[in-house]
This record gives sequence, C-alpha cells and structure tokens, in this order.
Amino acid sequence: MNAATKSSAPSTPASLTPTAPATPSTSASLTPRQWWTRSRGLLLALLLLVTAAIALAATRSAEQHGRLDPRSADRFGSRAVAELLKDRGVSVRVVTTLRAAMSAAGSETTLLVTAPNLLTPSQQSVLHAATTDTGGRTVLLAAGPPSVGALVPGVRARSSVPVSTRAPQCSLPAADHAGEAETGGFVYAAEGLDTLGCYPAGGLPSLLTLKQPTAGDTVLLGSADLLYNDRLDHEGNAALALQLLGSRPHLVWYLPSLSDPSAVGGSGDQDNSTDGDSTDGDSSFADLIPSGWLWGTLQLALAAVLAAVWRARRLGPVVAERLPVAIRASESTEGRARLQRKANARDRAAASLRHATRTRIAPLLGVSPRDAHSPAILLPAVSVRRSADEPGLHELLFGSVPSDDAALVLLADQLDTLEREVRTS
Repeated sequence: MNAATKSSAPSTPASLTPTAPATPSTSASLTPRQWWTRSRGLLLALLLLVTAAIALAATRSAEQHGRLDPRSADRFGSRAVAELLKDRGVSVRVVTTLRAAMSAAGSETTLLVTAPNLLTPSQQSVLHAATTDTGGRTVLLAAGPPSVGALVPGVRARSSVPVSTRAPQCSLPAADHAGEAETGGFVYAAEGLDTLGCYPAGGLPSLLTLKQPTAGDTVLLGSADLLYNDRLDHEGNAALALQLLGSRPHLVWYLPSLSDPSAVGGSGDQDNSTDGDSTDGDSSFADLIPSGWLWGTLQLALAAVLAAVWRARRLGPVVAERLPVAIRASESTEGRARLQRKANARDRAAASLRHATRTRIAPLLGVSPRDAHSPAILLPAVSVRRSADEPGLHELLFGSVPSDDAALVLLADQLDTLEREVRTS
C-alpha cells in the first residue's frame, strides 16, 4: 500500500508521495494588487484630508499672518492705524520680549499689549509691577480671565459678547470724540476702583479706563477688532484708536512671542535682573514643551483609538463558505505533503501517520475510539494479534521522531505492515 494513500489525514508526509513537478506555493499574504485594491479608499481619503488641510492653511495663513502687527498690511494687520499715528507725530516701536517692553515703559509712553492672555502668570506679575508707577498709559487688548486678575487687580472679566456698533454712553473724552465704534468682546466689572466704563454691552462696559495714582492709566479694550486694517474705517474706529493710542508721544507695540526667554519657566526676579536673561538651568524638559503639545498628543491618541475601533468592526466570526470547485482528497493530501516537505516537518508527518494507523486498527481490535491513542489499552490488544515484543510495538505506534526522510519512509512501511497483519489475523 502506498503511504500517500495509506492515510487520509491531511498531513501525510511529502516523502511518501510521488515526485511531481514543482508548483507555485500559495501564501496567505496579500499581493501588491490586492493590497492596493483594499487600501486605495483609505489612501484616497487621507490624500483628500491632507490636501484640504494644506489648502486651508495656505488660505488662512495669508489672513492670520501678522495679526495686530503694525508692520502688516494684511486684513488682520494694523499697519493702517500705525501710519495714522506716525502722521500725528507719534513714534511707533515694535517689541516682542517682556524685557524690551518694560525698559520702554515711561510717563511719555503708551504700552500696547496685543495678547495679554498669552503671557505666563510670572510675565503678567512682572508686567504689572513694571507699569504701575510709570505714569504712562497701558492698553490691554481683549484681556480675559487668564490675565485680568494679575494685570489689573480688582477688575473681573466676564464672558465675551459679539462685536457690534455701540454708542459710548460715557464721559471719556476719547470715546466722546469718536462716537459710535465697533466694540464688544470681553466686558469688565470693577468695584472700589477709580474707573470709567464706556460702550456697555449687557450692562457692563467693553472699554474700561482705570486711573493710576501716578497720573497714569490702564485701558482695557474688550476686542481688538477696531485696530484691524479692514475695520479701521468703520464708524468711529479710527478716531477711537487714535485717541487711545496717541495720548503720548511714544507708542510701544508689544507682540508677545513664544521665543521670549521670560516665557520659559522664568520668574519675575529673573526678568528683572540686570541683564534681563532668564536662567533655564532649573527647567526640566517638560517645562520646555508648550502646553499645546499635550492637547495635540491627546488628539492623536484619540484618533488612534477611533481608528482601532473602526478597523476592529470589520472583524467577526469565521464564516464557512462552500468551495467554488470540488477538490479531490488526493490533491489536498499532496498539497499539504509538499508544504511539510518544504518545512522538513518530519515530526508532524510521523505523528500524522501514527495517529491514522491507531485510529484505523482500534475498531479491528475492539478498542473504542476514545482509547485508541492510549498505550496502556491499545498495545496489549495489538500484542494479541501480533507476534512481536511490546517494547518494539510501543516505539512503532508511540515512538520518537524519525531522524531523516529514510527513517520516515521506513516508519510508514512498518505501520502499513502492522495494519495488514491486524486486518488479516
């Protein structure tokens, strides 16, 4: 009996099958064409997303670049008001560090802080201490809860209101001369301070002037919209801007920057030092990372989780499908045999041969299928039918792995002989 037909199990060894021309081996991995077919939809969606992001960034970059910068002629720049101030004899100086802003503050200077909410708590404390007794004017644009408490103690910022045309409704000369202007944004409340509020919205002023004991003052403007180039000519925006920023001969235009050394874990004492440089020796690596990176990391983690959930939804239980064609058992056996031969899997082949032999001879010996693979039950039953010693029988049916292909072929022949003896006895 040929060993290839001896066992109907799918793991018959390749050594027992007739030599056949080599055929291309199959693989469970995807071919490049299959990979492209399955992933092209996702790649196309990713390409569209990246393209849209680049287009949006390119479109908005022209608008956002130079926001409130007196050198920018863009839509959201402030070059127009800076030129008008220069025509009236007011010098305009742009600074981007806290040290430069503090050194320029004085009784003849108006200090304009364009983004007070971006200042760190230590920067806010230092700026407040440096501008309190100078006798000049400090103008804070859209100062909200993160900065008002430190820069203007005693004043509270409330939730923002829409920017619209409002009447001054106050006795402030600058507002009275300007008339109606586009104001809004944050509104402010103060108690026990010498203040004057204008352009009320919801009962609270969106422009608040706080008198200082040294003849200086602080101006809180809830929104910076009236300083933009494209809105300066609306209503009394230009007049109000010139009155607020042109009361002194010098204007220091402070644009806070993340590159400012005082913004990196420094303290007020460091910023007030002689050389103005902040020491970073005590700053850890985490202190040097902007807070925005934390939110970015959380967003990426959330996106990864959502992608995992999306992909996991495609997995499910194994579905049995009928084969489109009928495959003969001999072809399946030969195919598996070639795979085992290629992998040198003599252990699996020998185990398959012994298992198949034990399964077939057990009913002939009156042994139940459950005990067919138990040496204590099967071997005594076989010994009755075969004139051979039990130790050799044990090695034949439950022995070790053949050392080479020749030993595997010999094992197959011996199992075949044993099965014939049992059948004919």
